[in-house]
Amino acid sequence: MRDAYHEELDSIGDSLVEMARLVGSAIGRATTAILDTDLKLAESVIEADKKVDELQHDLEARAIALLARQQPVATDLRIVVTSLRMSADLERSGDLAQHVAKLARLRFPERAVPHDLHATILEMGQLAQRLMAKAAEVIVTKDVDLALQLEQDDDEMDLLHRTLFQHLIDDRWKHGIETAVDVTLLGRYYERYADHAVAVAKRVVYLVTGEHADELQQQEIPPVAGTGTGTGTGAGTGVEGA
Repeated sequence: MRDAYHEELDSIGDSLVEMARLVGSAIGRATTAILDTDLKLAESVIEADKKVDELQHDLEARAIALLARQQPVATDLRIVVTSLRMSADLERSGDLAQHVAKLARLRFPERAVPHDLHATILEMGQLAQRLMAKAAEVIVTKDVDLALQLEQDDDEMDLLHRTLFQHLIDDRWKHGIETAVDVTLLGRYYERYADHAVAVAKRVVYLVTGEHADELQQQEIPPVAGTGTGTGTGAGTGVEGA
């Protein structure tokens, strides 16, 4: 009975990894679809999201059954509850990739992204895919240091998002209101997708340590002792330099 219980816990983890890999592929393909005005590819991304939804529903059912049958405590309870939350983040990531594909379909055969923003959107799509690939790796390895890096990586997405917004408010914008709305939505989709990847990684940190990522990062910034500087709290070095 106990072996079967732990096998079920492991299978929940396997489902999370599969979801992460599916939604990572989805955002990459959706980006290609919107930049290349590839209707067939956009449709395939939209259709494939059903698989992600099915995986989440199945994971939820198994997790709830485990809670009811086994009444786990301590670490096992943390695994089940955290897995449920991660599955919700991953499912939402799949929805965001689907939104990108749906925008490509809506504007076909026209381009939703002006040529001068092509490179920025491409970079956002590639970064989103890398972030989710790293989140999948964190789920597998339970590597806390790698998980904590994702929030720093997400700063790149925030910068790209701001760059996109600067184009939209520039007086030289010449692509019209409809395109401005499309680009605004796209930027939001990628930015939120990255946030969900970071959230998954943070939940792994909690699963492994029992502490929230923000609290753990604060603990790892050592106080500066014996220096005469009034501002020497370690805040300028961060975890990466520790």
